[in-house]
Amino acid sequence: MTSKRFDGAVAVVTGAGNGLGRASAERLSAEGASVVVVDVNGESAERVSAGLAGPSIAVQADISTEEGVQRYIDAAAAEFGRIDLHHLNAGIFGSFAALPDLSVDDFERVMAVNVRGQFLGLRAAFRRFREQGGTGSIVVTASIASLTGSADLLPYVTSKHAVAGLIHGAAMYGGPLGIRVNGVAPGIVPTDLFAAAATTSGGKNDMEQRASTTPLRRAGTAEEIAAVAAFLLSDDAAYLTGQIVSADGGATIVNTVRPSGGAGAWNTDRVDEALYGANWKDSAR
Repeated sequence: MTSKRFDGAVAVVTGAGNGLGRASAERLSAEGASVVVVDVNGESAERVSAGLAGPSIAVQADISTEEGVQRYIDAAAAEFGRIDLHHLNAGIFGSFAALPDLSVDDFERVMAVNVRGQFLGLRAAFRRFREQGGTGSIVVTASIASLTGSADLLPYVTSKHAVAGLIHGAAMYGGPLGIRVNGVAPGIVPTDLFAAAATTSGGKNDMEQRASTTPLRRAGTAEEIAAVAAFLLSDDAAYLTGQIVSADGGATIVNTVRPSGGAGAWNTDRVDEALYGANWKDSAR
């Protein structure tokens, strides 16, 4: 890595203890930024921070709470004096339960992290920029689930649609202030986020197979998503704001009812029976 686009900048990355956040912290550090590594798991944050190329600190924080967000803001300001870049990446996938079986607790837990947490991070970023009397750039990790629907992972899909609204609204507010807000929407990227669902259809066990149906015919890597986030945070993207960039191997452009999109190539009965039960057609009549 020879580019030093972020020399002298200070970047906060949430959910940086593993997966996409870790790759983002590593990319920003390699390009010259001082990095604040934030994660709910303090040991993971410390481990990532210790391995970065440049200056960094680790902060254990629950980003779904005002206290947690303020903790990393205060730590960053105390250590580095300012914050220029925010990658609000932390998120959880939640329950695979079917809609009638979802509990309110399952739904609200995902919304607390993925929506309230991103709102709190955006609000804190804007407050910090105002206090510093300057501008900066923010990237929020959205998802292809921000752009399309799914019968499973309903809390996650709902939360990521809400994230799209946060990105658009924050970009509208920040534009006149010179503050850019964009989103990166990863497609299928096998990370530890889905490790807990390693044996669940639609979880980690069949990610490679599902990714093979994208135009690029493969899953993505955390490093590829980090490269997009770094671009959006950098001055190379100086005229981009309010955009949600899909880094998904082309998944969201696929027309599934055309032959090139796999029309007829999968067994809908198998999928539907797993979701609705063996006799679902009889009960639907």
